[in-house]
Amino acid sequence: MELIKPEEKQTFMHETVQNGCMIDPKLRVLQMVHHHGTVTAAAEALHYTPSAVSHQLRQLAAELGVELMTQSGRGIRLTAAAATVLRHADALYAQAERAHAELAAATDEPGGSFTLCGFSTAATHLLPPAAATLRDHYPHLSVRVIEAEPARCFDLLLAGDADLALLIATADTPPTSDTRFEQHPLLDDPLDLVVPSQHPLTARSTVTLADAANEPWILGSPGSTYHHLVRTACAAAGFTPDIAHYADEWDTGTALVAHDFGIILVPRLARLHESWPVARIPLHGDPAPVRRIIAATRLGSREHPVVTAALNTITTTATALDPSPRHPGD
Repeated sequence: MELIKPEEKQTFMHETVQNGCMIDPKLRVLQMVHHHGTVTAAAEALHYTPSAVSHQLRQLAAELGVELMTQSGRGIRLTAAAATVLRHADALYAQAERAHAELAAATDEPGGSFTLCGFSTAATHLLPPAAATLRDHYPHLSVRVIEAEPARCFDLLLAGDADLALLIATADTPPTSDTRFEQHPLLDDPLDLVVPSQHPLTARSTVTLADAANEPWILGSPGSTYHHLVRTACAAAGFTPDIAHYADEWDTGTALVAHDFGIILVPRLARLHESWPVARIPLHGDPAPVRRIIAATRLGSREHPVVTAALNTITTTATALDPSPRHPGD
């Protein structure tokens, strides 16, 4: 298994689809501009310069004989013609993925490279077993893993930097109806409350998230998936958390709790340092906070034998994970 940076691409499926000229790669550029909203962001995701992206879009517009972009203030706006092109581009890419999957199914030894990506917990518990399965079953396949924030995972898929992604479903992730992707629910990971070991909440037989409404909170950095997840859970419980500190790593947040700087929500899959004087409390109530872990692939690639093997291993691993709460010292 080889750990790589996101910019070190390409994945084997998109090498074949794009470099094999099955589809004009300028359509992918248009998709990325639509997905990211700006030429600059699309260029960064594709590892191009903004001028190269603009040039390819002008070329595509000239070839199609339509306007694809118009100025909108300091930015751009895609036209109705662009929306039509995008709709057909989504269908073309999905069909190309299906064709490649069918061809791969007739091959005894798939080769090239296959890239999995996922957020930190998934990269710890779910991706290594899948990568090992692929390495052992397909000796001619180079397996790569990218640890990435959930918000980046769909970008990596669409850009061709990953073939399968594990991420957390949030209000900001594409809906299941998005015609560019297939999404597969894997696991609901409850969020536990972590408090100092002598905290009054540890004496209660039942604790809800609302019981912690008046506590100082430790959240992930603004804009992070964890920050959004906790804010959403607290809003559902009827309060806005009083944020005292920011920490993006579970160890950092738990260390702050251990020194009585506040409380945090921690996914049940996350392991905590056993020596710290903290208590992990499973939460009750409706709704109890949970993060939904999903697997995503590009539409049409689900039947690819390598994708199928990876998903099967990930699903088996997720099913076997112990859902019971874990306390320090257990």
